[in-house]
Amino acid sequence: MSLLAVQNLKVHFPVKYGLFSRGKQFVKAVDDVSFHIEAVETLGLVGESGCGKTTLGRAIVRLIEPVAGRVLFEGDDITRLGGAQLRARRRKLQMIFQDPHGSLNPLLTVGEAVGEAIDIHKLADSPAARRQRIEGLLTSVGLDPTHPQRYPHEFSGGQRQRIGIARALAVEPKLIVCDEPVSALDVSVQAQIINLLQDLQAERGIAYLFIAHDLAVVQHICRRVLVMYLGRVVESLDAESLVASPKHPYTQALLSAVPVVDPDSKRGRIILPGDVPSPIHPPSGCAFHPRCPVAETRCKTEVPMLRELTPGHWAACHLAK
Repeated sequence: MSLLAVQNLKVHFPVKYGLFSRGKQFVKAVDDVSFHIEAVETLGLVGESGCGKTTLGRAIVRLIEPVAGRVLFEGDDITRLGGAQLRARRRKLQMIFQDPHGSLNPLLTVGEAVGEAIDIHKLADSPAARRQRIEGLLTSVGLDPTHPQRYPHEFSGGQRQRIGIARALAVEPKLIVCDEPVSALDVSVQAQIINLLQDLQAERGIAYLFIAHDLAVVQHICRRVLVMYLGRVVESLDAESLVASPKHPYTQALLSAVPVVDPDSKRGRIILPGDVPSPIHPPSGCAFHPRCPVAETRCKTEVPMLRELTPGHWAACHLAK
């Protein structure tokens, strides 16, 4: 049994229009997505801005309510849980946010921010035990254990992200959804945070859903990768195949944008025409066909299903082989 299994998940947001907002349409932010994550695995989730990555991550931890589908965590469908049952499950399912400043309450000290979950789940039986646990968490993410009385504005961006990681670790989770945790940081700090996440995974046996738009980072930290476009998964493959043999034209275009150190590299840049279509009115057939350099007539009318091309490598493209 997988640690996490997402089955046919859908997240649609209503949008009103017309005179007096009488009409209603839906933004299909996540549209029939399925995947799984094994224990102590890092699964990458990539795609352009607006493709539904963050919405998917938030729906998994129930910060956003899906309209259909199931999220099975250790066999329990958390989309059907509420109250104490959901709170108990959320202890093992945490999230690290993209903005290390906006995700921390500026009115709470570091000790209060990290200790909040400890209090909710009653993980310390005395003030001394609580203080010791907080200091241990700060130490584990590379911060000074004497900092619990300081406020978020007194720290750098990288240090604030370490506080966010410590807060997620406070309840001893088995899975952490990392929503672009390094995209707002300097390059040198990005490497430090990625190394920290890998060290914590080895020490604590944590699994990650690592959401990013930087394929170079994903190649480094992830074992498998999902590629999303307009709310759907268009390719699922291992990290090595992402570099060596991507099959979907969209994945190939994303990979071509990754800077190459080798000056003799023959990789050509694939420029996609136009913008990402509106998720309110997605194109017929394959949603990528208006921008696809190899689209055929049937791509405009037939929706491609994810199919396994080679063992473990799936793509939703009529032309992929």
